[in-house]
Amino acid sequence: MEIEKIKLDNIKNVVVIASGKGGVGKSTVSVNLAISLARNGLKVALVDGDIYGPSIPRMFGIEDYKPEVYTENGKEMMNPVERFGVKIMSIGFFITQNQPLIWRGPMAASAITQLVENTVWGEIDIMIIDYPPGTGDIQLTTIQKLDLTGALIVTTPQEIALNDARKAASLFVHHDIGVPILGVVENMSWFTPAKHPDEQYFIFGKGGGKILAQELNTELVGQIPLVQEVGETAEKGLSIFNQTDVSVIKAFDQISEAILKRVKFANS
Repeated sequence: MEIEKIKLDNIKNVVVIASGKGGVGKSTVSVNLAISLARNGLKVALVDGDIYGPSIPRMFGIEDYKPEVYTENGKEMMNPVERFGVKIMSIGFFITQNQPLIWRGPMAASAITQLVENTVWGEIDIMIIDYPPGTGDIQLTTIQKLDLTGALIVTTPQEIALNDARKAASLFVHHDIGVPILGVVENMSWFTPAKHPDEQYFIFGKGGGKILAQELNTELVGQIPLVQEVGETAEKGLSIFNQTDVSVIKAFDQISEAILKRVKFANS
């Protein structure tokens, strides 16, 4: 039985950010990539697809935001919040910080569908969906119900992260699915002490992102160094563009540039 697609006439591209395991910085990549794209003049939307552990509101400093909900033609609609030029929607806006979501898969899948379909986005060049880890109901539902432009795979260099990233990527390249892999992002690639800017310490290993990109027949579109200030700014609801480490900013600008090239190709 063919599943009916959600019609998103005003949204030109939908890019999902995926990883096989938690803790690799997938949400950090999603947030700062969205902001970087908006800084390049694009109209950007960001959907927090991690229904069980929404972190996007905290990372944008908008945990207390409550979306306006109203009825239009018998359907409940929501207005997103805009921050740093990005329109954002998250289940985290509708629950308290300490409230667990004890939902089975179908309920979570329904929630992500509503976040996408029932939000008044306006004209959007790129919608980014920050996936939860793994290959569960949320991933399958969005693949089935949305026309995805492609997926960006996030990993860290160590082998255990690569193994999980391979599983996540295998979902998209499955012959029944065929969602393009736009590239691989390697997070926490190396650590450079602030007092020794010419030194690099490969704490989590070296070269893992490049190996994964080769296996997936795609490119390593960016390597993000491990910088303490990135986490500190996220805790304050600020982006990497509010911190002083230029290497991280350059990394995200490189990733956004690579994505723009691939999105343009996908639309041609």
